[in-house]
Amino acid sequence: AALKAQLDNRLFGQHLAKDVVLKAVLGFSNNPSPKKPLMLSLHGWAGTGKNFLSQILAEQVHPAGLRSKFVHLFLATLHFPHHDQVKLYKEQLQNWIRGNVSACPSSVFIFDEMDKMHPGVIDAIKPFLDYYEEVDGVSYRKAIFIFLSNAGGDLINKAAFDFWSSGKRREDIQLKDLEPLLSVGVFNNKNSGLWHSSIIDRNLIDYFVPFLPLEQRHVKMCVRAEMTARGYVVDEEIVQAVADEMTYFPKEQKIYSDKGCKTVQAKLDIHEDL
Repeated sequence: AALKAQLDNRLFGQHLAKDVVLKAVLGFSNNPSPKKPLMLSLHGWAGTGKNFLSQILAEQVHPAGLRSKFVHLFLATLHFPHHDQVKLYKEQLQNWIRGNVSACPSSVFIFDEMDKMHPGVIDAIKPFLDYYEEVDGVSYRKAIFIFLSNAGGDLINKAAFDFWSSGKRREDIQLKDLEPLLSVGVFNNKNSGLWHSSIIDRNLIDYFVPFLPLEQRHVKMCVRAEMTARGYVVDEEIVQAVADEMTYFPKEQKIYSDKGCKTVQAKLDIHEDL
């Protein structure tokens, strides 16, 4: 209930992601003996809410969220920068995960910038994601792994635009319209971090979660939420002004925000004196 309330109040324009993640987490947390860890792969363009959702989810498992010593965030460009160090990274990653799950079985691991991950690095965690009771005396079945990636964003955007073009409602897009596209697209994309990955091959990702491109109405929701969070009275003129400063695509129709809600905070700063 708490997770649902957080997603309803803070994540906008993502009916699919909300629905899928809620069901996945509910099923996983209600299962006293899951057969494997929960593995979610979140896909979509920047600013659509992937990071945000992973933070909300982490906070529900460990109240301190990203500040908790049981929640671990890996950034591909920071933690795994060099192509010639892949073997070392794989060893470090295995040791790190083994040590942390030993300390806390319900550890949460978030891998951001998966599209910048060198191919092969992430396969190091495959033994921990598989259907094993234990690996070297440690059970990983209560842990949660989350991948965040821009890979597949173009496929999702095209599908959303095709729905719009044919007069269908955005809310009618279902997971089955996108998930098969995503799993194949990401597996065959050299810049996905999951290129030809055994993790996909072995069907170890429970859900590929698509994040749709955000429309101007969703950007406005983000602005209102940010104003409320800052303790301001919501001023619709400022809401509109911030939304108008965003750039939108496709060039002719201008339906979707280029950066989602990513620059809302910075743009609102400019209007603070108003």
